[in-house]
Amino acid sequence: MRLYVLVIIVLLSLVACQAEEPLPENAITYGLTLSPSGIDPHINSSAELGIPLRQVYDTLVYRTPQTGEIVPGLATEWAISEDGLSYTFTLRRDVRFHDGTPFNAQAVATNLDRITDNSDPRTASQRAQFLLGPYTGYEIIDDYIIRVNLAEPYAPLLDGFSQVYLGMASPAALAEYDRDIYQFHQVGTGPYIFEEYLVGEYLTLRPNPDYTWGPVLYDPQTEAIPGQITYRFYTDPPTRRIALESNDVEIVGELLPTDARSLIGNDDFVLQPVSIPGQPMQFLMNTTEYPTDNLIFRQALLYGTNRSAIVDTIFQGFSPIAWGPITGSTLYYNPEVQNAYTYDPDQARDLLASIGFEDADENGFLDVDDGDLTITVVHPPWGLTPETAQLLQDQWREIGIRADLEPVPGFSALTAKLDPEADPYNLIAFNSFGLDPSLLDEFFLNDGSSNFTNYSDPELDSLLRQATRELSPGVRRDLYAQIQAIIMNQALILPIREYVNLNVAHERVNGLEFDPYGWFPLMNNVSITETE
Repeated sequence: MRLYVLVIIVLLSLVACQAEEPLPENAITYGLTLSPSGIDPHINSSAELGIPLRQVYDTLVYRTPQTGEIVPGLATEWAISEDGLSYTFTLRRDVRFHDGTPFNAQAVATNLDRITDNSDPRTASQRAQFLLGPYTGYEIIDDYIIRVNLAEPYAPLLDGFSQVYLGMASPAALAEYDRDIYQFHQVGTGPYIFEEYLVGEYLTLRPNPDYTWGPVLYDPQTEAIPGQITYRFYTDPPTRRIALESNDVEIVGELLPTDARSLIGNDDFVLQPVSIPGQPMQFLMNTTEYPTDNLIFRQALLYGTNRSAIVDTIFQGFSPIAWGPITGSTLYYNPEVQNAYTYDPDQARDLLASIGFEDADENGFLDVDDGDLTITVVHPPWGLTPETAQLLQDQWREIGIRADLEPVPGFSALTAKLDPEADPYNLIAFNSFGLDPSLLDEFFLNDGSSNFTNYSDPELDSLLRQATRELSPGVRRDLYAQIQAIIMNQALILPIREYVNLNVAHERVNGLEFDPYGWFPLMNNVSITETE
């Protein structure tokens, strides 16, 4: 019995010693806003996973924050064949993974094999494989040269290789851990080392002391960089400001606009709004379901939407109004879509009258054979979309349309609406982020994986496919200008606002900046000022 008690005392003493172990110098906490179902970048697709993992993984190439220019990363140079069907990458020779494994062409090959392995649908890639486009395989030319082959030219390939979803992982770690377990033992070559991950609680990183091969956008490491980064999850938006003001976190993103507004002028914090390229907050219109199967009706919804009021009321003026299918910070944005469908409720009423709708019973809603003119609006819980949907409901009531709001719990419930057997809808809130507008393919190609509009147009399909095959930036710009015009002329979407991530940091955090994709901070460039 005495021995048992002694063992318990020793164990408690060890736990107490561990609990009292001081944090590394300049340790900080970063508030995450979503607890993803998985954080393996080769498998999972959330933007949230890239916030910590951008620090763990290097990529073959990078985009600079200032210009978006493609610059060397783990690849020192690359060559594109004349037919656009192969990309040959020359690799750095001085790189080692955090576990000591050398980085070389075989390591790249191992990563590509893993990303394209679809043998188990439960762990198949959700995003990384999409970024490879019409990938057909690779050839290892020598230890430090690898050629990636395509079935057809694919202009966004380098953009894909600059993203964390195609980050290079240690072949030794991938061999040691199966696809379900690797997310807890991730090993890259980046400026920070993956230390511990407890689902829904925290993730910790520590600096890589051997990191000397960073791209030009990374500053040389100094002693002032965070000595440990602990990422904690604040999924309930109001808790983010509380965490800041109670000094539980030094940095947090996606602050509520009202909270961000209230912190302006507080010298203890620095507000850093960052534009997010890709699609805006939008409601996609189902062109095969009555009454949104009618172009004039869709146009009436656009004219009947006061986007300025939504931006001012819900988003406190931090977000620009969105006018088209991509945002102003996205490559090849067409400014000619601006001010299309400005708020004009009288125009909306005239359009509805022109297709035969009237309010014969004078109850405030237009009539159909079986009652009031009603549309179904599906929306997820994030990004203040429920509040936006409620304002839309109020605005459309003014032009005689009843909107039934259908909240869904998350991503899976949204994508379930793509099933032809699912309950019908008229509008659905969904979007994707990215710098290259090729992301429009999945939404507007006839066979796109997220074609919630059910729109089919051979001309639009042809333009989209040509735009991803064309390597000339000038030609791509012209093609995407046409694509954006068609989408808006056909009123396939109701764009609301361009995404702006409202980041706030304590004043002792210096040098916080984000890569061109908007979500991902470059923590290697951060320094911490000691407080008195």
